[in-house]
Amino acid sequence: MAKLTPSQKAALHKARQLANSMPAATHDEIVYDIFDTAKNIAQKSVRKAPGLQRGWQEALDRMLTSPLLGFPAMLVLLALVFWLSIVGAEYPSQWLFTLFNAGERLLIKSSLMVGLPTWLHGFCIQGIYRSTGWVIAVMLPPMAIFFPLFTLLEDLGYLPRIAFNLDHLFRKVGGHGKQALTMCMGFGCNAAGVIACRIIASPRERLVAILTNTFAPCNGRFPTFFALAAIFLSGAQPGFQSSLLASICVATLVLIGVATTFLMTRLLTYTILKGVPSAFVLELPPYRPPQIKSIVIRSIFDRTIQVLFRALVWAAPAGALTWILANSYWGPSSLLALAAAQLDNTAKLLGLDGTILLAFCLGLPANEIVLPTAVMGYLSEGALIWPESLIELRRLLLANGWTAKTAILVMLFSLLHFPCSTTLWTILKETGSRLWTAVAFLMPLTLACFVLYTLNLLLP
Repeated sequence: MAKLTPSQKAALHKARQLANSMPAATHDEIVYDIFDTAKNIAQKSVRKAPGLQRGWQEALDRMLTSPLLGFPAMLVLLALVFWLSIVGAEYPSQWLFTLFNAGERLLIKSSLMVGLPTWLHGFCIQGIYRSTGWVIAVMLPPMAIFFPLFTLLEDLGYLPRIAFNLDHLFRKVGGHGKQALTMCMGFGCNAAGVIACRIIASPRERLVAILTNTFAPCNGRFPTFFALAAIFLSGAQPGFQSSLLASICVATLVLIGVATTFLMTRLLTYTILKGVPSAFVLELPPYRPPQIKSIVIRSIFDRTIQVLFRALVWAAPAGALTWILANSYWGPSSLLALAAAQLDNTAKLLGLDGTILLAFCLGLPANEIVLPTAVMGYLSEGALIWPESLIELRRLLLANGWTAKTAILVMLFSLLHFPCSTTLWTILKETGSRLWTAVAFLMPLTLACFVLYTLNLLLP
């Protein structure tokens, strides 16, 4: 390749500066002209051999990227992946709970045989072991299903079609088309969604995607959603109608999270992260058969295990701290009860109570332990517990002043509140900035408090 002359280098540098200062619409017009020219040249000079025809792929693309059918197909496919992840994880989660319960009984027998002090037994088994076991039982099954399915769509070549469909919506709010992919990844785990933001080249738009990923509810929040929806919409009675109502409620929460993502993206890109949207030129790759070995390696080892390990790093000290607060007393009350009482006045402004707000604070390391922590506070028990049935949980919550309004506000707060510590740690690593990590914590918390305060005043 011949070297550029100084004048050519200067002209190229000037052209790049001009291109960077152009609005996105001008970028699109230039790209359209280039592709139209290339298409005309190809039509005149290239002839396709019969074996190279891509008729079925082009027909499929016309359907999957069309304004009429593209969005319904995308929603149905993603809903299927989402449903498989939640429903398919039910039995593995139960098996893991059973396994960890058996392991806990074995550890209790062993501690009694060796004469382990009561406080050390509680700290290690009822605190650390039980909290980490619950996180594994709740997080591992849906992630082990979601990530392979998501990677399968990526391997088939469908994810670029999703980005193509959502590009103009994110562009309208000042975001990037690839933010659609990172948002979808956040439904499995927000930490994984933050890592996925690396696919966005623009630092500003990558930061927008990172800051708004928390509004995609991760799988750690769904146990709370499903439990409260089932309890307060169907009275905790099993049946198709009750499960359908609960599913509709959870689906509505997901749509609220997506709408919030668009709203906050627009707010950020028109205020503190204001700038010209970068051009998003996406070449749709051909459909290709999946590489099963690659899918397993990337989804299980590079994503599932990595995210689960980060969650466990934070869940273990969270369980230990919760146990210490529940078993340390100041007078007749435990520190857990005293802390809940201190938060009670603030919580009532949001339509909650001090026990719920404290449970969210202690659930910072893992969303999975929020509702069990609240149950522990209500029962004044010294360890994380879970009622044997939804009917018992309903009775307990009603006895402590819960109503349908309380359940709605708790679910909304769980949807909108601060990211878990695993996600915050990932944000710090990805941005290298404590300031933006603080923004990632305070922005959703402020929004959640505003929404709950307003709804608490409006709802009867």
